[in-house]
Amino acid sequence: MNTLRHAGLCLLVGCAGAVHAQVTLSDPPAGWRFASPQQRDFLQEVHYPAASVNVNGRSAAALIRGRVADARKSTRKKAGKDTGDAARQPAQLVVDGIAMPLLTDDDGSFARPWSFGSGSHGIEVRAPDGTARRTQFYEAQAARVPARLRVVLSWDSDGTDLDLHVISPDAQHVFYGTRVADNGGALDVDVTTGFGPEIFATPSPVPGVYHVYVNYYGAGERRDVITTAQIAVVQDEGSVSEKQQVFRVPLRKPGELTLVSSFHVP
Repeated sequence: MNTLRHAGLCLLVGCAGAVHAQVTLSDPPAGWRFASPQQRDFLQEVHYPAASVNVNGRSAAALIRGRVADARKSTRKKAGKDTGDAARQPAQLVVDGIAMPLLTDDDGSFARPWSFGSGSHGIEVRAPDGTARRTQFYEAQAARVPARLRVVLSWDSDGTDLDLHVISPDAQHVFYGTRVADNGGALDVDVTTGFGPEIFATPSPVPGVYHVYVNYYGAGERRDVITTAQIAVVQDEGSVSEKQQVFRVPLRKPGELTLVSSFHVP
């Protein structure tokens, strides 16, 4: 068997010596789900000067949770060759078609808050080596109102702080300093340690033109970190008229404030 055919066969059936990550999804489980209608778990605590997603004491009904066990990392540790870089290599999380980086703890575990509306949802978690786990579930609690407008910010660099700013048609400004607006819009968490995501969501968006900005807040002591911001805008989530748009913008230095998108909500 030549080398090319051998490599292709390994991708299909696996070969002796091939090492793959193990991905598990404990929440949400597949199937029908009758969860609590409460959405307050969407808002997470923030601890300065550095923040990561904090889900202690949060309801499983508002979490995506599981573990990415990287067998290759374990092998490097046993051999005394672990440089620590693997711990900051993000996995990928895809929620209802929205892809974003997903950081894991030292043991590979992760937990990410998400406000699920009623209806069908699909989730995939993909390890850095491509190993993936998928689940599909149906939120059967009719009182769980979908996010009719969701804006998701993520970025592709570690140790950097990007901030999401959303200005609604009634001139309310949601960002890390004012995370909840009087009109019902809210920012879930201010992530300052790299990759994100930060999520703005509202179940009843004010009609009119919205403006989405990204601020490159900082990169620690470094000044030469180029990072690419990704903004996903989802309107009428979970309905037959759902619309998704994804924008990617390179940011070159801390201090940049960039208007990424202006769009109309009818």
